[in-house]
Order: sequence, then structure tokens, then C-alpha cells
Amino acid sequence: MTTVLIVDDQPLQRFGFRMLLETVPDTDVVGEAAHGAEAVRQAAQLRPDVVLMDVRMPGMDGIEATRRIVATGGRSHVLVLTTFDLDEYAHAALRAGASGFLLKDARPEELLAGIRAVAAGDAVIAPALTRRLLDAYAHHLPNRRAPGSEPDTDPRLRSLTDREREILVAIGQGWSNGEIAARLVLSESTVKTHVGRVLAKLGARDRVQAVIFAYDMGLARPLGTD
Repeated sequence: MTTVLIVDDQPLQRFGFRMLLETVPDTDVVGEAAHGAEAVRQAAQLRPDVVLMDVRMPGMDGIEATRRIVATGGRSHVLVLTTFDLDEYAHAALRAGASGFLLKDARPEELLAGIRAVAAGDAVIAPALTRRLLDAYAHHLPNRRAPGSEPDTDPRLRSLTDREREILVAIGQGWSNGEIAARLVLSESTVKTHVGRVLAKLGARDRVQAVIFAYDMGLARPLGTD
């Protein structure tokens, strides 16, 4: 059973999500919140598997709420909802620690699959789409290293084997496990094992955060640059 906290300032939107989630036997809506501060309180109290988070809300928005929920180190994973796929709000939510995002016009089966994926610790959006967001808003990343610089002073990178670092670079390029397997001549099961070890050593909650880390360390660069 996957427990879900619904966060949206629109009562009809929350009602629609609840109605959908109550039609399937493996999800349980444990609460609703109308703004970010309430979401943070309820996430701490209810400890849901997934927080279905609207981004644009009055008062504390979904970005700050996501940051505070993730900062507790608790079990809850945040799945943000946005109107546009290349949205600065979605970009900021990912950097705040969200496990992914879906468009508000997603089909019901896509939303349900996304919730299940996030609950299992997977990223909902494709890594390549994460790269599109990072590339689109690169000017918001003042601490990002220059491409080609050596970030070997970071202890997390020093802990990686050569193969694991190669896998991290591939993740940063937005490659799927299948693409990594084909390009590095490995089995997908081996790639999955390596990805799991990379995430563990980086302390990344999911693949999305690994893409962001690779981007910040200069191991990936904006698409279309030399």
C-alpha cells in the first residue's frame, strides 16, 4: 500500500486526485493540504510514502515545502505537479529534492504509475528531460563548476571506482540504463547494479539527483555546447 499526501490550493483539484487514487487498491490518501506550510506539518506527522505537490501556491510554495520535507531525511518522496514541462518552477523543485514531476494534464494511468515509481525510489521523469530543465535554466546555477574542470576534491567522487564514475557521467548525459548498457557493452542488470552503488555513494535519493550532481560537478554540460 502506497500512502499519499495531496497538496494543492485548489479544492476541486485535490478532490479529483483523491477520487482517482481511491479507485485503485494499492494507494491510500492519508491527508490533504492547501498550502506549503500545512504540507510540511502533515508530512512530518503522517510520514506518507509520496507527497503529490502542487508548485504554485500562496504563502509557502511547493518548492520551499519540498525543500523542507526532503531536508528532514524522512521517508517521503515528493512528486511535483506543474503546467509546463520546461518550467522554472519544476527546475527549482528538482533542485530542492523532488524525485520528479508530472504535468497536470497527465493521463490518470501516468499519474498512478508516477506515484508508484516515486514510492519505489525511482525517478518519474526521463533523465534526458532533467537535462533539458538544467540546460534551460543553467544561468540559475551560480555554483556550478566549469565544464572539463576536475572536481576530484569532492569526497563523494573520490569514493567512486573508475567504472562508477563512468556510469555517473553517462547518467549526467541523460542516458537510460538501456543506452548505458549498449554504449558501454554491459548488461542492463550490471548497469542497474552500478547505478545503485553510485546513488548510494553520492547520497542521492534517486537518479534525478544524480543528474543534478553530475551537472554541478562539471561532468555534464549544457546540450549544444562544446
